[in-house]
Amino acid sequence: MPGKIFRKNSDSPLCLECADLDHLVYLQGGNVALTRRSRKYSNLSAVVVRFSRSRHRYERQGLLVESEALIRAEKECEGDAADRKISREHAVIVRERADKEYIAQFSKKILMQYPGCPAQEAEAIADHACQKYSGRISRSSAAKAFDAKAIELAVKAHVRHKHTPYDQLLMKGWERTEARSAIAEKLDQIVSEWN
Repeated sequence: MPGKIFRKNSDSPLCLECADLDHLVYLQGGNVALTRRSRKYSNLSAVVVRFSRSRHRYERQGLLVESEALIRAEKECEGDAADRKISREHAVIVRERADKEYIAQFSKKILMQYPGCPAQEAEAIADHACQKYSGRISRSSAAKAFDAKAIELAVKAHVRHKHTPYDQLLMKGWERTEARSAIAEKLDQIVSEWN
């Protein structure tokens, strides 16, 4: 690991030798199976953290473990690597299937709440709003419970971007609040037609 590792003891840091941890080896984070097994087989282990100035918190970097425990864990991981790969691939398929079902259900809920909405639009809204890791409203817990407000926000966002000049106003340098005010009437008209 780049840099030096110290053990924080009360207010003063100790080097690994002074803390009697210098016989441990560093295992970088990232391999869950290897980390879990190394920790299980090591009689002594220590979590390595680094303070992130930008996030103002300590972040886990890895683990200090006994070298024999690491060797044993590596051999065990090599032995069942194929099985774990199959399990990961299966988990991906299961997650993708569940995600498609969620998008289909979200689309149905849109049509229930907005029966005048064209089916293709409902599918497009659900597909866009429910994208993984997007941070959009449809990935929130409220949306996953098919909360009416979350569905409304997703529909309004779609209408704003696809059926009004909102994006063009932003491109011309308008502030978001000004642009939203300018297209509010058009947005409300379309949404009420879909109700």
